[in-house]
Amino acid sequence: MFRIAICDDESLFTEELEKLISSYMIEKGLVFKIDTYSSGEALVNLGIEVVRYTVVFLDINMDKIDGIRTAEKIRKVSRDILIVFVTAYVNYSLEGYRLDAVRYLLKSNANFQSTVNECMDAIMDKLNYSVAKKEFDFKEGTKKISLERLLYIESKLHKLEFHVMEDDMIIYTTYGKLDTLEEELKENGFIRIHQSYLVNKKYIENVKRYKVVLTNGVELSIPKVRYTYVKEQFILYQGEV
Repeated sequence: MFRIAICDDESLFTEELEKLISSYMIEKGLVFKIDTYSSGEALVNLGIEVVRYTVVFLDINMDKIDGIRTAEKIRKVSRDILIVFVTAYVNYSLEGYRLDAVRYLLKSNANFQSTVNECMDAIMDKLNYSVAKKEFDFKEGTKKISLERLLYIESKLHKLEFHVMEDDMIIYTTYGKLDTLEEELKENGFIRIHQSYLVNKKYIENVKRYKVVLTNGVELSIPKVRYTYVKEQFILYQGEV
């Protein structure tokens, strides 16, 4: 999952940027979460936890701790976080070079949507990121879905229910065996937690005795014989991301 932070003390601009980034991510079929911060202090106070973010959009001109100082503090924690500066001015290029900024977004740009899209394309190229998609013949029609947006598959007798996050949660149905899908999707981060459930690890929020809690609050049961295995796999995955 892409975790993105927007740090800007202008609430209206923050809302606009959040909508534009969300539109891009949805169009690309990417799983993401955007958190917003109204000050550099709020972001800096995360400490080491700031590494949860893949990309941080930073307004340069903020009170107290401005975007440059915020980026300096982020860089003391991580060189991997991608930083995008957002500014009303164009005279910070040397600072951006020093702090390894991916892009500058100029707030007054008349083509701001295309600028954001170009910035996100550059980020995807830098990360060498591609979205795995797979075509299925559902009762609702043949559809190619992003595996990143597939939360879990539930087997009910011979029917399979695909729980997919699009604009809203949608359930697609087809006929088949979960065993077959388990084999097909094992390289895409899916884990068999139960005879009836194949779950995307990206969406597991927690594993507690004897159930998996997903990021949307759904709880799925784990049989006792699988509990230790599922718990170990969850811990390993958390270490990877």
